[in-house]
Amino acid sequence: MAGPSWGSVNSGGDGLWSIGELAERARTTVKTVRFYSDRGLLPEAGRTGGGHRRYGPPALERLLLIRSLRTLDLPVTDVGRVLDRDDALEDVVARRLGEVGRRLTALRWHEASLLLLQDCAPDERAERLRLLGGLSTPPDTTALARFWRRSLPVRFPARLAASVVEAAVPQPPDDPTPAQVLAFARLHELVAAAPAPAVHLAGVDHRPVPLYTGLAEAYELAAADPAPADPAPFEPASADPTSADPAAAGPLTGVPATAGPAVGGPDAAGGPATAAAAAAASAGGRLPGPRQALDRFVAAYADALGARDTMVFRRRLARLLVAGADPLTGRYWQLAGELRALEDGPTAGAVHGRLCLALKSDLAGPERAPAVRTWGA
Repeated sequence: MAGPSWGSVNSGGDGLWSIGELAERARTTVKTVRFYSDRGLLPEAGRTGGGHRRYGPPALERLLLIRSLRTLDLPVTDVGRVLDRDDALEDVVARRLGEVGRRLTALRWHEASLLLLQDCAPDERAERLRLLGGLSTPPDTTALARFWRRSLPVRFPARLAASVVEAAVPQPPDDPTPAQVLAFARLHELVAAAPAPAVHLAGVDHRPVPLYTGLAEAYELAAADPAPADPAPFEPASADPTSADPAAAGPLTGVPATAGPAVGGPDAAGGPATAAAAAAASAGGRLPGPRQALDRFVAAYADALGARDTMVFRRRLARLLVAGADPLTGRYWQLAGELRALEDGPTAGAVHGRLCLALKSDLAGPERAPAVRTWGA
């Protein structure tokens, strides 16, 4: 097959081409060649006496490469980097792929938002338009992170604060469904007008670092075990197992550090610590996942309060968790859960709810356990 025609022999007779001849060989325009020449991307082999540019074969090869790079929509500055450095192409392509991915994500969110409006009843459109009007595309999680950072104690370690926020802020999916768009829009509206969320042990003197560190470990243990559908955050039951204990009404700070055995030790009342020890013995010394998660959960609160894990402490803790249940936080975790794919596992809020229910089930005792929702069975 014949190769491309390069046109007539160059007019100068010196093996060099004019700007028009180079444009013809590259199948482009003189304006394009001049544009890249003016930006220093095309080497000139010389100039005529009248100041006209002359180009050699290397300029043609370079011009064809420039055009190939520009078809990938690379900016001229990136094209220059690739031409100047042999190792720049990989970095430029990677960055460009990231930009294209963000644009595709924005388009998918835009499409899902339109479908959300298309598929709803006419009387719902005004509310959905208002909700969507508060979102950027793709959505930004800055407001959600700010919502949780407001709840953290002053002088909280930066690394621990970052891990708390990371666990609490759901990442918007790259390819959302209309329902996920609606959930994120409602979540964004919720945090925009809400006060700081209720925190663990609000109003109780405690050490926050051991608390948050221990809760993170407990959540990790609990999330690793299969569980039924996520419950709502811990709610008071009609038959509260803590109500039969008059001592349970006392503040948690009233539990001295020397009261009762250490976590996991024998308990005179035959409570959770004894059950944990028996389970550990039957498992070769290793606590089963759900039990291990529950004990770490309780230990986090005990460490924060300078208390020990006893039956009395667990009853008081259960009452505190009931009293500290926050509808706003519960709504947050419900919406956050709607944003997560099934393979991502439960949210931290859902895991916290499971552990609260596990504590409640433990306190109910064998004779009342069937009447209490359990987790990890």
